[in-house]
Amino acid sequence: MERNKIMICDDDQGILEMLELFLDMEGYEVICEINSTNLTKQLIAHKPDLLLLDLWMPVLSGDQLIKIIRRTAELQDLPILVLSASVDGPEIADGLGANGFIAKPFDLNDITSNIDAILKS
Repeated sequence: MERNKIMICDDDQGILEMLELFLDMEGYEVICEINSTNLTKQLIAHKPDLLLLDLWMPVLSGDQLIKIIRRTAELQDLPILVLSASVDGPEIADGLGANGFIAKPFDLNDITSNIDAILKS
């Protein structure tokens, strides 16, 4: 059975490693990208089933990335789950056309239930 592929983009190495380990144990194929400027190229190369994206990152922020993804033909339908400690995160994520929002610090079960809900829809 082919595993769903999830790409994670966060500028926090600790969060990337923890999510990678957890999602791998949950049966997903995981690709991590710490540098937001590489993300679009990586998404096109790997074609993940879902993107976990931090909002606040240096250089290219998550909101800028969502705008780019939604304007890029081969990526525009990619499900995006936003992770952020921002209080207006849910509104920002929703306004940009993300598929879901999880507040940091997050519960790992929330992440898997959100991923499952998005991938099954």
